[in-house]
Amino acid sequence: MWNPFGRKDEDPADMAGPQRIHYQHPQAREKLAVALRQNFLKRYKSALSPVILLCIGTDRSTGDCLGPLIGSKLQQRELPIVVCGTLDEPVHAVNLQETLDNLNGRFEDPFILAIDACLGRTESVGYISIKDGPLSPGTGVNKSLPAAGNFHIIGIVNVGGFMEYLVLQNTRLSLVMSMADLIADSIEKCLRELPLAAVPPAKAEGGGGNASADARIIRNEALTY
Repeated sequence: MWNPFGRKDEDPADMAGPQRIHYQHPQAREKLAVALRQNFLKRYKSALSPVILLCIGTDRSTGDCLGPLIGSKLQQRELPIVVCGTLDEPVHAVNLQETLDNLNGRFEDPFILAIDACLGRTESVGYISIKDGPLSPGTGVNKSLPAAGNFHIIGIVNVGGFMEYLVLQNTRLSLVMSMADLIADSIEKCLRELPLAAVPPAKAEGGGGNASADARIIRNEALTY
């Protein structure tokens, strides 16, 4: 869970920018796909770098399940990417560092698109933003977690600033599901228009990873509070 408070780039005047779109905009899918494509073309330098979709969150919280929902939806589609973080195997505060270590051990120079839910101002709820650089998850609930991603997507699911855990638990599932559908469709549209290579095999043993990491992405354990 990411928190934008205090950041100038979350000013309401920026809501109509090309990297920011409301999920109910009539052309939201097309505009988000175009923005994603521009970001990939600008940052994705090598066809040898596998594309990793890192969907952060947990199915134990309605507001924080945006990432796992997107991961589950895209895992079912035939795309040349690695999806990490689903409803069945979420990536969250407990296992994020282990997941990142495993990805770096399994692949050579992975290119990571990180996705997370976000708390924001009242007028920002429902907006989806694409941002440069790594995502810093956990800041919305005062946790210090490792940053991740070459660039990232955040979806503002509710109002932040007080009792964040309670706010997340009481976020409308309808909103989160609609945003997840939109983001998943936009990512698929973007990726199908890019010349991505097939996911390369994992590093051979002795190439910098460990044997278990070479075989698979870790099976994430359930989040406990």
